[in-house]
Amino acid sequence: MSIKQPFTDLEIKTSDDGFYKGHSVEIALLSKGIMVALVLWALVWPANATGVLGSLNWRILEDFNAFYIIIVGFFAFFLFVVAALPQTGKRIMGGPGQGKEFSDFSWFSMMFGAGLGVGLMVFATAEPLGLWGSNPVVLAQEVTPNTEEAIQSGFRYTFLHYGFHAWAIYVVTGLSLAYYAYTRDMPLTIRTALTPLFGKLMNGFLGHVVDVLGVVATILGVSVTIGFGVSQFVDGVYAITGMEWMMDMSGEVPAPGTVGLLAGLFAIMGLSVVSAVSGVGRGVKYLSNLNLVLSIILLLTFVVFGSFMFAMTTYASAFVDYILHFTSLSFGAYGPQSPAEFAAALPADAAPYADALRGGATNAWGSFDGFKSGLEGEAATLSDEVLAAAYAAGEPQRQFGWQAGWTTFYWAWWIAFSPFVGLFLARISRGRSVREFILGCVIAPAMVCFAWMAILGGTAIDLEVSGAAEGAIIGASNTAKLFVTLQSMIDGGLLSGITIMCVVLIMTFLVTSADSGILVMNTIMSGGDQNIGNKHKIVWGLILTAVIGTLLFAGKTNGAADPMEALKSAMIIGALPFTMVMGLMCISLAKALFRDGQREKAAAPAE
Repeated sequence: MSIKQPFTDLEIKTSDDGFYKGHSVEIALLSKGIMVALVLWALVWPANATGVLGSLNWRILEDFNAFYIIIVGFFAFFLFVVAALPQTGKRIMGGPGQGKEFSDFSWFSMMFGAGLGVGLMVFATAEPLGLWGSNPVVLAQEVTPNTEEAIQSGFRYTFLHYGFHAWAIYVVTGLSLAYYAYTRDMPLTIRTALTPLFGKLMNGFLGHVVDVLGVVATILGVSVTIGFGVSQFVDGVYAITGMEWMMDMSGEVPAPGTVGLLAGLFAIMGLSVVSAVSGVGRGVKYLSNLNLVLSIILLLTFVVFGSFMFAMTTYASAFVDYILHFTSLSFGAYGPQSPAEFAAALPADAAPYADALRGGATNAWGSFDGFKSGLEGEAATLSDEVLAAAYAAGEPQRQFGWQAGWTTFYWAWWIAFSPFVGLFLARISRGRSVREFILGCVIAPAMVCFAWMAILGGTAIDLEVSGAAEGAIIGASNTAKLFVTLQSMIDGGLLSGITIMCVVLIMTFLVTSADSGILVMNTIMSGGDQNIGNKHKIVWGLILTAVIGTLLFAGKTNGAADPMEALKSAMIIGALPFTMVMGLMCISLAKALFRDGQREKAAAPAE
């Protein structure tokens, strides 16, 4: 029985001449219009932009928190099934005799640098330390924060945020694009991934919308990454030079100031545009190889001078703990607790004081002692037993607030980042099997991330547990924690040398992420054409710089404690529609793999 051939006649109309020659005018203008509107809003009405984005962000978290958690769990299980099935896992993404374009070393280094390089530098120490003090097990009062008993649960959620789920998000997009591009010779662009479901509809306006959603998500995801990285870059330059003009010295600890952030941003983005113009075969490849080498040197510094045995013991126990809780971590979602639900859960003696008790009892970043000390009036006279019950009544909201603030933020970040990383992974993976692509891009980098977090973060925790750091690492800002950890671990010329190397590493990670993002955005604009004119790389480099700069400015102008708030809010909002596109990608890929298997069986000669 003959089986209908797949739809491959994807036509993305591009301009024949003028400034947009080789580009889709519709995609370019829609994407630029959205970004220019966001930039002007944040520049002209910064306080309004920050407030509205924050309000809309929280509304999305309240309504879609469970959706984010469950769909990411689905992504991970979907990919493991595809890799495990013999008929799907063995498929080669390329024509007969197709060889691999890049060596395994270059493939892995580009994948690692583009996917999580900046995040690992910023959160290598900040993530384990933060989750050591606050995680769902701590919120349930099963362990005391910042104690040895809280280490295991802290690393459980650290591994969750940087493990198989994170990379599964990237690979869902990357595998979809690579499979169609290299087995069906279709354009390497976002709309291609939905052709098995929508066919020729992807040639029209619906296809433009899908590609624009990918571009917007990419810009916002890359913006958050660069925003964090630039902040850490400024912290590193300050640690080396002591230049206070870059810093805001008004707080308890120095933090990057507006001038420093903008100066760092302009320097990084200028280098990124230069690298993007040089092309993936030169700039991105060589910088990625340099990133991996410098990362190994930094890791070896912590192995030699840090708490290596403590880290390795933590690595082993945390990994087993992570695997044992994998299913519950994948699908255990929380919803918001209403004031009425909180009041109904209070003991009778506390019911009259529900309004006074709710704020502290539902604060995901507080503690029971902080809850008690913050009470005033008659609520403060309640017995410890009643207050303990009142605090327990607020646990569902604490769990929701924590999950929305940590896990869901990460999932939205990785999803917003996935058009960029996924398309980039597809770009460098021609000739590899589906199974090799999934295992190579999910398992291998996740295990390296685990080691990185365990060694750097474990050393920081051990320095605090032993008292050597005297609270300095915990008290530092997230982007400064790496440098404060180094200062607590080594000194003298070695400290200066490693700090300088870290700043260079942060800079190269940032440049790699930014120039890869610029290349990916232009690939989408050109309907999958990878030969992109330099003028378009420069234009999108400028737009990316403007988005990051104005949203950082808006955050600072609004007096927010974290200048990244406006950027993070915009990213979570922009990630939501693309999350839905990714769900459709999985359905589409499952259909394509199944139908291609049927076609092969039908074409095989009878035995």
